[in-house]
Amino acid sequence: MRILLYSPDNGVTRNFMPHLWMFLLKALTPPGHEVLLIDGNAQPMDEGQIARYVREQKIGLVGIGAMTRMIAKAYRIADAIRATGIPVVMGGPHVTELADEALGRDGGPRHADAVALGEADETWPQIVNDAGRGELKDLYAPVDATGKEHKPSLKQYPVIPWDTIDLDQFNLIPKVATALLQTVGEGWGTFRIIPVESGRGCPYGCEFCTVTGFFGDSIRFRTNESVVNELLLLKARARKENGQIAVFFIDDNFAINVKRTKSLLRDIIAAKAQVHWVAQISANLLRDEELVDLIAASGGRWIFIGMESIDPANLKDVNKGFNKPGEYAAVLERLAQRNVYAITSFIFGMDNDAPGVAERTLAQVRTWPPGLPIFGLLTPLPGTPLYKRLELSGRLTRPKHWQEFIPFAMAHTPLKITIEEAHAEVKYGWEQAYNPEALAQAVESLSHRPVGYRINIFLARLCFRGIYFPMMGKMAWFKVVVQNRQTIFKLAREVLSGRGRTMNPNAHDAYESVPTPDVPSEVNA
Repeated sequence: MRILLYSPDNGVTRNFMPHLWMFLLKALTPPGHEVLLIDGNAQPMDEGQIARYVREQKIGLVGIGAMTRMIAKAYRIADAIRATGIPVVMGGPHVTELADEALGRDGGPRHADAVALGEADETWPQIVNDAGRGELKDLYAPVDATGKEHKPSLKQYPVIPWDTIDLDQFNLIPKVATALLQTVGEGWGTFRIIPVESGRGCPYGCEFCTVTGFFGDSIRFRTNESVVNELLLLKARARKENGQIAVFFIDDNFAINVKRTKSLLRDIIAAKAQVHWVAQISANLLRDEELVDLIAASGGRWIFIGMESIDPANLKDVNKGFNKPGEYAAVLERLAQRNVYAITSFIFGMDNDAPGVAERTLAQVRTWPPGLPIFGLLTPLPGTPLYKRLELSGRLTRPKHWQEFIPFAMAHTPLKITIEEAHAEVKYGWEQAYNPEALAQAVESLSHRPVGYRINIFLARLCFRGIYFPMMGKMAWFKVVVQNRQTIFKLAREVLSGRGRTMNPNAHDAYESVPTPDVPSEVNA
C-alpha cells in the first residue's frame, strides 16, 4: 500500500516544527509499504484538496493524529478522505479519551474506520497488516496477553532515517530571505526544527494536563547511545546541506530524572553531538547548577518552563504546587548567566485569578532576564481531572468546546473573573509583552552581549508574537517591520559597522531563533 500520515494544522498559527509521531510510525511501518507525510501547518490543504491528493496518489490507508484543539479539522479531513472510499485510522490523546466520538458511537457521525488508543508503537504494524487484508478492527489498544494496558519500552527505539527523509516542507528559511541571512553567517541554506524524544511519561499529574493520562506516570527512557546517534545524524545532514538545525526535545519533562539527564548531556558533549536544542523542564529541576552547566555546554539555548501562575494558591489548585514563584527569578537568572533563555508559559482564568492578573504577571516578567513569555487560558481537556471537576460543579460553558475550536476562548466559568475579563487579560498580556517598546527593551537589556544575542531575542520575539497576532501575509509582516523599524535599524547599523562581533564565529549562537513548536502534550500554553 501507499500510506499517508497526516497531521492537521494547529488552528492558531502556522507551526513549522513537524510532529514526531509521523516519522516514528514511518520507521515502524512493516516493509513493502510506501509512507508519505503531510503536515497541514507546512502544507495547508482543505477537504477538497486532500480528497484529490489521496485519489491521485493512490493512497490505500490514511493515519491522522491530532490533539483536542486540532480535532475538528482532523474530523473534517477524515470525512473527506473516507468519502473517497479510503480507510482512515485516527490516534492521539483526544480520540484515546473519546474513541466513541471518532467512531460515531455517541450518536454523532463516524469519522474514523479505526482508532489507535494510546501509544501506537506496537499496534501500528498490526493496523497496517489488517488494513492490507481489508480487515481493520474498530479499536486497537496497547495491551498485554492478560488484557492489561502495556506501555512500550523505548530501549529498542527505531532508527528514524533523518538522512534520507524529505524535509523540504519544514525549511523555515523563505527563499527571499536566504541571500540576506547568508550575509549574517555561513550555513543558512536551510533551517529546520526537528522533534526528538529521549523519554516519555510524567509523574506530576497536573490537573489540566493530558500527559500523565496518555503516557503514564512511569518514566521510560531511550538509551543515551540511541539519542546521541540521532543527533549526530541530524548534525551531519545539516552540514551536508550547508544548513542549520535545531532540536526540540519533546519529552514531557526533559530533566524529570536529573541524574539520567546529566548522563545524557555528558554523552552528547563527549560525542561532539551538540546541536542547538530546546526542551521542556520544570522550574524546580533547574535549581541544580551542574544541570544548567551541562544544558549550556550540550547546546541548550531555550528552555520551555510551564510557570502557569505567579500565585501559589493557583498552583496548588491545579496540583502544581511544586512550582515556587519565589524561585522563578533565580532560575531564569541562572539560565541567562549561561546564555540560555526561557520560554515562560502562563495560564489565566485560574480560580484565584482576578482582574489585573496580566499586569501583575508582567510586572514580575519585566524584572527577569529577557525571554519569551506566552499567555493562554485554562482549558478543560477531556479526560483530565480539571474537566471532571468542572463538569461535576456545573461550570462548563462549552462542554464539547473542541467541536468548534476558537483560539484563546474559555470553555468554563472562572470563580473570581468573568470569561470576558479573562479574554481581555490574555489580550493585554500579549499586547504588552510584544509591542515595539517591549521588543526594544528586551534587545537593550542584552546590550552587554554581542550583537548576535540581541538579534536572537528580537527575531524570536517577532516569531512568538505571531502566536496571538498571526503574521500570515506580506502586509502583516510589513506592518510589524514598520512598527519595529527603530530597533531593526539599530541592529542593522551595528552589524554593518562590525561592532559587537566578539563571539565565536563557529558557534552560530547569535542567529538562532526558535518559533514556538506544537508540543505533543496538551498543556495550556
